[in-house]
Amino acid sequence: MGEEEAAAGRDRAGPAEAPARRPRRRRLLRWAAAGLAVALLAGWAHARGGAPVGHFTSAEGYDHYAAAYERAMEELPEPDAVLDVRTDYGVVRMYRFDGAEPDKAPLVLLPGRASGAAMFAGNLAPLRKVRTVYTVDLLGEPGASVQTRPITDDGSQARWLHQALSELPEPRVHLLGVSIGGWTAMNLATRTPDALAGMVLIDPAMTFADMPAETVLRSVPASVPWFPKSWRDGFNSWTAGGTPVEDVPVADMIESGMRNYALRLPAPSRFPAERIAAVDLPVLAIIAGESVMHDPAEAVRRAEASLSRGTVLTYPDASHAISGEYPEEIAADVADFLAGAE
Repeated sequence: MGEEEAAAGRDRAGPAEAPARRPRRRRLLRWAAAGLAVALLAGWAHARGGAPVGHFTSAEGYDHYAAAYERAMEELPEPDAVLDVRTDYGVVRMYRFDGAEPDKAPLVLLPGRASGAAMFAGNLAPLRKVRTVYTVDLLGEPGASVQTRPITDDGSQARWLHQALSELPEPRVHLLGVSIGGWTAMNLATRTPDALAGMVLIDPAMTFADMPAETVLRSVPASVPWFPKSWRDGFNSWTAGGTPVEDVPVADMIESGMRNYALRLPAPSRFPAERIAAVDLPVLAIIAGESVMHDPAEAVRRAEASLSRGTVLTYPDASHAISGEYPEEIAADVADFLAGAE
């Protein structure tokens, strides 16, 4: 049995072997608990009129967001490089953080909706012990990336990311996507996977299972920008297992983006099992056992059934803010996965 097959076999025991829950620490959740799936639904994406590309709705709104973005980014170490990569759909902001194994494929981190690179503050240190890391502000989202052309469908979503990755000096990368970032990674892999060496999907939204009706209903008040900030904070806290998000820099950044940025992206559609099965890449899927973004048991079952080269792990007590709750454990699982995938 090869390393890849051994990893897949070990994975089947993932739910029983997942780490015990650590106490929720404000230091780790100051960004992760901020709602990795806020504004995931079409309600926020399409309810606001105006230009056909994502944009800030006022100069004052932009200034408020820019200040919040700067405060959130202070939680990250100084990047080794800041890249503004031009694509057909706009300019994509990336930050590079040099790490271990510089001769091997780096990790490219794709955040949750409206979260931006700052959400990975707690993950960078352990992940840099594994590989060089790039973080990305998703195009068409509030952040330092600037959309200039409409992104009208899933194919457009894949094209801008493929173009951005093609500009990196490394010929191939491993994508690590959280929430909608996981969906974004899988969307590229099902269409144009040639720049990919593998993928890590951390509680990916709309990838293996649909969003529950309760989550849809709870998100509606949070998706209306003129409603009180406390409503958005309340939804974000609920997605993070009840952890308070007030006065958390990245949560404030996300809330400002929700309030001041008009999103113009198509609602994500879940992939048919046969499209996922056709992805010929090693994939590590980590599912949060207490996630509200999908039925975790269903997501695990479908991931195991559809991934042709998959490793599926469950962290039983993790919320959708899993990446901030378990940064060290995730980095260790990523290291094991890469060792078997390459």
